[in-house]
Amino acid sequence: MVVLGRLVAPFGIKGWFKLHAYGDDPGSWAEMPHWWVAPAPDAPSESWQTLSLAELRPHGRGLIVKFAGIDDRTAAEAYQGWYIGAPREALPEPEEDEYYWGDLIGAEVYTKGGTALGRVAELIATGANDVLSVRDEAHDRTRLIPFVRAYVLDVDLPGRRITVDWDPDW
Repeated sequence: MVVLGRLVAPFGIKGWFKLHAYGDDPGSWAEMPHWWVAPAPDAPSESWQTLSLAELRPHGRGLIVKFAGIDDRTAAEAYQGWYIGAPREALPEPEEDEYYWGDLIGAEVYTKGGTALGRVAELIATGANDVLSVRDEAHDRTRLIPFVRAYVLDVDLPGRRITVDWDPDW
């Protein structure tokens, strides 16, 4: 499964959700009649559930989503924080030097000198460029690294490793 986003919180009292998308075209997800959801981004494929999309629409600077059969806030609360994904084969292949955010989450990040900085916890869209939020559990620290060629030197998806030009003390 490729993680596409997250159901952040219930919205209103009729079963809607605020949606945090991990990509630049979540509006295209309206073409998927079923969405796959799971409580953790690394959940085994067989534990992902499908929900039937009722409606996806813009709200303010974000999106809200409604699923068939989830008709009140209490029902929506059961899915709060769950991740949205899709089977790899249901997605188009990204262009060269483009990545699905879900493929980057959990990847280990190292400096060009080999110092471990942590794992990608999430990506943040800032408008100018995306930012890797790298969580270093050993030192209880989070680093924000711009996802631009000047700092990101190599992305090894099969090896789940990202090499950056970043000082460990930053």
